[in-house]
Amino acid sequence: MTELQTYQYTPKDFKSDQEVRWCPGCGDHAVLNAVQKALSELGIPREKFVFISGIGCSSRFPYYMNTYGFHGIHGRASAIATGVKIANPELSVWQITGDGDALAIGGNHFIHAVRRNIDVNIILFNNEIYGLTKGQYSPTSEKGLVTKTSPFGTIEEPFSVGELVVGAKGRFFARTVDANVTLSTQIYIQAAKHKGTSVIEVLQNCVIFNDGIHDTVTNKDFRDDRTITLKHGEPMIFGKENDKGLILEGLKLKVVKIGENDITRKDILVHDASEPNPGLHYMLANMRYPNYPVALGVIRSVEGNTYDNDLTEQINNIRKDSKIKCLNDLLNSGSTWKVK
Repeated sequence: MTELQTYQYTPKDFKSDQEVRWCPGCGDHAVLNAVQKALSELGIPREKFVFISGIGCSSRFPYYMNTYGFHGIHGRASAIATGVKIANPELSVWQITGDGDALAIGGNHFIHAVRRNIDVNIILFNNEIYGLTKGQYSPTSEKGLVTKTSPFGTIEEPFSVGELVVGAKGRFFARTVDANVTLSTQIYIQAAKHKGTSVIEVLQNCVIFNDGIHDTVTNKDFRDDRTITLKHGEPMIFGKENDKGLILEGLKLKVVKIGENDITRKDILVHDASEPNPGLHYMLANMRYPNYPVALGVIRSVEGNTYDNDLTEQINNIRKDSKIKCLNDLLNSGSTWKVK
């Protein structure tokens, strides 16, 4: 039996014996299913997976995975995931977090994990609300949203997850919708194979405290005209009739209709997720309805050195040239005295 055959799994192999306690209809259920499907296709030994979470509804995730896991404290998932990966670089480390956990109290840890390009996969559930603590506004809540902590509407400008990732020198950013299990599974597989920090924003629905927040673009009646699923090497075409596309006009993206004003399919931009220059990826990640379709799929995927590999290489080089090979060498190095 080959090694590949040894590690063949089904999604059921990654389901734990714990009762899933999310609310009925919560988008988290679909995310869990997609992750379990993705992991079953990677051919990685189950004992090499570890799921790290902070605090929030999404952070129950490790309990529902038949893998190693660590339920951390609020905002510290990135720090814990970083430590786990550095301590054992052979592990496939997944961080499960929410828009509050990652971008508020955990914001500093999050951007520095992205900046360092540590080989971890971060799935960020974005329901634009604090769900576990019962409906306060979060760093991604739309300006003007009425919540328990903003009864007259929030006056803050929200974070754009993609903008934040690209601004922090992120090399992999993707976006999906909770209910789109097929697309999510494909993205999680690509994220797992990417060497470096992978951030996947999930447009997730909280049925209790922010129900329908993403319906403007995810409702099946008009999602084809209000979202675009990007694929590397393919034209950026969207719409129910596949008759709309994106072109670059000056320094801005522009939505055009194929067949009008002499626009042909050849005029449409071709998506290059591997382009090192982040300019176009930044614009794609920031597209918002109604002026633009919301971009889904892998928006940016650029190779680069990872923190964990560079650290391991540095340690090995220091060890190779060091005169200290064991603890006894260390204790007898430098100035020493004999005590009688």
